[in-house]
Amino acid sequence: MANILICDDEKDIVNALKIYLSDSDYTIFEADTGKKALDLIEKEELHLVLLDIMMPEMDGLTALSEIRKRSNVPVILLTAKSEDTDKILGLNLGADDYITKPFSPLEVTARVRSQLRRYLKLGGGSISGQDIFSVGGIELDDRTKSVTVDGDAVALTPKEYEILKLLLSNPGKVFSPKEIYSLVWKERPFGTDNTVAVHIRHLREKVEINPSDPRYIKVVFGQGYQIVKEREK
Repeated sequence: MANILICDDEKDIVNALKIYLSDSDYTIFEADTGKKALDLIEKEELHLVLLDIMMPEMDGLTALSEIRKRSNVPVILLTAKSEDTDKILGLNLGADDYITKPFSPLEVTARVRSQLRRYLKLGGGSISGQDIFSVGGIELDDRTKSVTVDGDAVALTPKEYEILKLLLSNPGKVFSPKEIYSLVWKERPFGTDNTVAVHIRHLREKVEINPSDPRYIKVVFGQGYQIVKEREK
């Protein structure tokens, strides 16, 4: 089930969007100001944001700029035809798409599905529904936020946990240090390779029998890190 935030100060617009998206397996969150949207992004695991540009307290473009400082969640701007300049500015600030009011149900659902597919395919998040991830002797239960290795509990820091969850939910996929930093720390990755390397080293010390010869968390030279299902020969 994907979590979608609709942020618009016009209640009729919010209600219409909820109706358009009601036939799909989505959980809908609502906000009527940019500030409230930011608060929800901090508290909830969101997979997509529908964001109006013209709002009181904090407008959509300001909110978008703040969202991009902490998250790579897809953002679709809700705009009026007269806001062409704002559309361009929004795309430059990191918006993924825009929908012009008045919009059709088919257009809304198509654009939402497209952005969700792209985001999840690139490893930007996982839709709730799968709570337990495992590779070999490692098992992560996202309901209880617990990790075991060969049946023994392992204590991880929050960042180590999120890195492990990212890798376990995408077995075999290689993530660069910059991708890991962006997805886990929710910040723009500048000079972050060493930070990720340190966390990977500590994570290996906790989940690998021999951290210097890891069974699971592998380095792909020049590319990044991946988790493998079986020990490579």
